[in-house]
This record gives sequence, C-alpha cells and structure tokens, in this order.
Amino acid sequence: MSRYTGPVCRLCRAEGAKLFLKGDRCYTEKCGLTKRNSKPGQHGTRRGKMSEYGLRLREKQKLRRFYGINETQFSTIYKKATGMSGQTGHNFLQLLERRLDNVVYRLGLGVSRSQARQLVCHGHFTVNGRKLDIPSALLKVGDVVAVAEGSRDVPTIKQNAEASASRSIPAWLEFNPEAMSGSLVAVPVREQIDVPVNEQLVVEFYAR
Repeated sequence: MSRYTGPVCRLCRAEGAKLFLKGDRCYTEKCGLTKRNSKPGQHGTRRGKMSEYGLRLREKQKLRRFYGINETQFSTIYKKATGMSGQTGHNFLQLLERRLDNVVYRLGLGVSRSQARQLVCHGHFTVNGRKLDIPSALLKVGDVVAVAEGSRDVPTIKQNAEASASRSIPAWLEFNPEAMSGSLVAVPVREQIDVPVNEQLVVEFYAR
C-alpha cells in the first residue's frame, strides 16, 4: 500500500481525533480539526450507525495514521507483537513507540513524525555513535540517539533542538539539548503512551 500524500488534516477529520500530523500547527486554532470538526467529503456531516467491524477498522486506521506508516509495516509490527509475552495491544504500542523516527519525534528533534522520518532518512542521526538512516529501526533500553556531527548546524534541526527545551519529553526518554542527544531509559508502559486509541479493538481487528 502506497503512502498517503494528500492533505493530512483530512485524515484527522476522517478519524475524528487529532493525529498531530502537522507539528506545532496542531496545537493552535489553525488546526483543521478545530476549524472544521466534520468528516471530509460531500456526506461528511452524516452520522450512521457503524458496525462492529467498522469500529475495529476505524481504530486500526487511526492508530496506523497516528504513526504515519503503511499497512505492510503496520501488520509486520503487529505480528512481532503477537510473538511477545504479555498483552499484545500493549506490546504493539511499545514497538511503535520504539521506532527510531518516533523517538526522534518524541525527543522534539522533529516537529512531526513525518519530518522526523525524513530527517532520519537523510542521515542526520546516529544511534550509539553510528549513523543510522532506517526510520523503522527498533531501539532498545540504553540506546543513545544523537544528531550527527555534520548535521548540528542544519537550520531545521537546530531550531527543533532549541524549541525542544520547552516541550514535555516522555518519562521513558532522557534528552540533553546541549549535546542534541537523547536516550531510551525504559520501555514505555501504556500510561506513558498518549495515543488516542483503544488498542484492544486493533487486536480484535487482526484476530478476526
């Protein structure tokens, strides 16, 4: 499945929730969902009763769009989660959070996950001192993510690093704004993952 390249605000309106796809704009009154809280399209204001399958599908789509990854990657991560001990839904969210592009975003070095993914692809980050340009790479506790030496003066990264000082960093991460680096200090628990979805419905969708 190809990546969606249309107006991202339509995705938030389709899911009826903020997916934070446009960075800081999502926190302002310019947010598309704030300005127009209805589903996109000619019949967006109609509200019919949704089937059980429809509810599970919508929750799955909302979670996938929240992290901005395609269906193939999404289902691959889910299969990995089913092979782990513990609750599949929680495992699934933990794996999604441990992706390199998401960690870069959570550290504030990318204003959105899509920007963080692009910066990673362009080789602007290192993991444990080695350059890594794979957004889907899974980090483990103790891994250190840092801006590559030759990328510290890139305007976008420099601006993001300066702004990150005023942002809230998740408790499972540590960030050093001066060194432009951060580390994974723990695996996030469900209460630390601010994702507006019911992951059990996603599990039920794939288990059907």
